[in-house]
Formats: sequence, C-alpha cells, structure tokens
Amino acid sequence: MLTRIREARKAKGMTLLDVALACSPPTTAQTIGRLETGVRTVSVDWLNRIAAAIGVEAADLVTLPDRSDLPVAAIISGDGVAAPRKPMTLLPPMPASTMVGIIVEVAHGDYRAGDALWAERLGPEDFARAINRDVLAPRAAGGYAFGRLIATEAGRVQILPATPGARQIILDAPWIAVVRQLVRALG
Repeated sequence: MLTRIREARKAKGMTLLDVALACSPPTTAQTIGRLETGVRTVSVDWLNRIAAAIGVEAADLVTLPDRSDLPVAAIISGDGVAAPRKPMTLLPPMPASTMVGIIVEVAHGDYRAGDALWAERLGPEDFARAINRDVLAPRAAGGYAFGRLIATEAGRVQILPATPGARQIILDAPWIAVVRQLVRALG
C-alpha cells in the first residue's frame, strides 16, 4: 500500500518525533520513519494512530484511485524559490466530520467577499484551544456570533467581532467552530 504519511506530516509542519510522541500510545521516530518509507508494513491500526497524531483522516494517509494529487512545482523559502529536491504532492483539502463551512458574502475583518472558511466544531471542554482565534458560535435566540474568541469560562464565550467599534459578545454556547482553513480564489 502506498502511503502519504510523509506528505501529511510535512504539511502539518511536524517532525518524525512530533508524530511519534503524539501517537497513542507514543512510539519512536524510527518507527514512524519506517512506516513512512515502507520498510515496515502499515496496518489499519497504524494508519488510525498516525492520522489521529497528525490531525487528519486516515484516508488522507493513503493513495486513493479516485483522488487526484497536486504536484509541488516550487518551494518558496528564505533562500528564494526552488524546485523540490524530490517529487512532492500536496494533500487536497478534505473536510473532517467535525467541520462546518462559512461563506463570506461581504468583507469582514481579514476576510474578503467570496472567501470560504472551514471551521472545526469544538465542545465546551475544548473552547480554550480556540482562544485568540476566529470562531463561529450559535446564539440562543437563533443566528450566530462571529469574531475573535477572547475568553471562555464554564461554557460561556466572549467574542470580539471584527467590525470596528463593535462591543464584545458574551454568550452561553453549546459549541463553537474555530476557523482552521481559508479558501480564497485569487484573480
């Protein structure tokens, strides 16, 4: 089986050791390296463990016949722009089951009209992970609040809208969705 573990790991900016320590239970960087290179056979259990450690779906770690890969033509670094030393591909964005979409029709803060935002739903126990990030939160009377999460305590969230002069919004939220990915068409 051809795996894309290395591509997924690098796309998330993780080292072999980062992935090894994030696995449950933790393993060694050498084991992750052997799984990446095919020296060691990748079982479904390993795919699930590594996917959870990297924060992707297990399907993202294998080459599927119905998914086209995006070849990397160039890498922009501090040394300039260069071709990759060996063939590389980018993982196409695939929504996880916890994702929701947000469409921007009118410019709002850093977002432009036509932007699509991919946001991950979080329960109250994980609200603190979204501090200082843009979030969507349902309002009790209907509708939503959107802006920067500035504080959370006991299921209550404080959101600062991006509109200049807007006052912070404080509400009880059964869930929030933290923006994880921006999809923007250029030109």
